[in-house]
Amino acid sequence: MHNFCGKLILLFLLLVGFSACTAQGEYQVQVHESAATKKLKGHQKPYSVNGELYEPLRDHHGYAEEGMASWYGPDFHGKATSCGEIYDMNAMTSAHKILPMGTKLRVTNLRNNRTIEVRVNDRGPFVKSRIIDLSYAAAKELDIIASGTAPVRIESIPGSDLEIILGPFTVQIGAFINPDNAYRLASQLEKRYGSSSVQRGWVNGTLYHRVRVGSYPQFEEAEAVRIEFEKNGTPAAFIMALDKN
Repeated sequence: MHNFCGKLILLFLLLVGFSACTAQGEYQVQVHESAATKKLKGHQKPYSVNGELYEPLRDHHGYAEEGMASWYGPDFHGKATSCGEIYDMNAMTSAHKILPMGTKLRVTNLRNNRTIEVRVNDRGPFVKSRIIDLSYAAAKELDIIASGTAPVRIESIPGSDLEIILGPFTVQIGAFINPDNAYRLASQLEKRYGSSSVQRGWVNGTLYHRVRVGSYPQFEEAEAVRIEFEKNGTPAAFIMALDKN
């Protein structure tokens, strides 16, 4: 279990960036606003913690990851989570840095092979090497209360009760350090998909150029394109909502 106030930080991250003092130091949190994200909810927008950029995913399809899990309990019980729900340490919930709110996950403790299902309703944990923060109830089922952490595998479950996200949608294909590569690919994709763009963003002091294609009124249309890219060797492609203006 960790003691810093990461959950409280992310509650206020819905609107503003600020400095917060914690048991493990000072956390600098900033939401990144842009024309493309101004209509998104706070927890859907890109944000930075101590200079590290996180871009919440718009699609949980096929997500799997291995790393360390931690848990949080009484200190946060009854307080608001990053999506606005009230945290219940006895419910089967979790915090993740980038997965959409509402995503259902299968979590397996790799030490004892115990498996549970949880729902993402919060952001975090912001401790190096940790990939998920579990509620007290979830951690108890996995038998990690005493140890505080454990190596786990997390896998998204089809049919998660995600938030309703309104289109139009686009598909992000990849990110490049070299802008020439990004613009060259965007030009090629525009001929096939009708529209493309290159969006710039800083990550740990490095400027990346993100290539996005298409404008689809329905999520299903964008999902078909994402699947097409996945079959053609681009499994990291994901769906985003476009600004309507």
